[in-house]
Amino acid sequence: MKAIASVQRTNEILNKYGLRAKKGYGQNFIIDSNIVENIALKSECENACVIEIGPGIGALTQMLCIHAKHVVAYEIDTKLLEVLSDTLSEYDNVEIINEDFLNVDLDSVVASLKKKYGRVVVCANLPYYITTPILFKIFEANNQVDCITVMMQKEVADRFSASVNSKDYNALSVISQYLYDIKTIIKISRNIFNPKPNVDSAVVQFKIHDRANISDVNAFFELVKACFKQRRKTIYNNLREYVNDSEVALRILDKTGISANTRAQQLSLDDFINLYGVFEDERKGIC
Repeated sequence: MKAIASVQRTNEILNKYGLRAKKGYGQNFIIDSNIVENIALKSECENACVIEIGPGIGALTQMLCIHAKHVVAYEIDTKLLEVLSDTLSEYDNVEIINEDFLNVDLDSVVASLKKKYGRVVVCANLPYYITTPILFKIFEANNQVDCITVMMQKEVADRFSASVNSKDYNALSVISQYLYDIKTIIKISRNIFNPKPNVDSAVVQFKIHDRANISDVNAFFELVKACFKQRRKTIYNNLREYVNDSEVALRILDKTGISANTRAQQLSLDDFINLYGVFEDERKGIC
């Protein structure tokens, strides 16, 4: 097996097919085989089916094929289908699907894969320009995967594990921490990519943990996002806009003991869970 993630092999593939990385698809090809193997080994893909988003020319995919039961990779760039068919030709446990992952019926896909393979995990070097939409799609799916291991821009990675009152703490922090235990498992230099991006990266891992009993998780997420909509505004102003009623907004805050002058970044996950509970009661006419 010749590793795809090397300078020589990557250049061979790019030259053979006349390829250049497409900025519009956020393409940067990894040229360090130790990094991709380390990511695959830490992704908990053994005895599992892996969903990969944006396989590129197959550097990470190759390592996932070696260690996982099965790999389902979504690639939006039609020009890479022939390339992947070539670079991954020796592996019979991979399927490449030419589809925008954001349009995939993820609940149905995960349900089907769990039925066939048992465990399902996600592992990917995410296109940086759509990292957040992709992760929110996975977070908001009703049929959850067991583990998510993804490479992303370092400054985005910092937001996931950010603490209350820090500059990186936002809706993404609250929602992801509600769903998962989160940790950065590998720090990645920009020098292992071709072409070299302008930022460093990090591999972040999300593992599902026991959560508070919220009846409508997506409604909770929407409330959290609304509270952070205008970061400089107070929680009252954002909430008032969301519920479209100043009296209701004040009543909700009063019942949760949150000052109207507080800003969303000052509230902990538990604060948001309590806020949502009162919001739901208000919505159902219980207050």
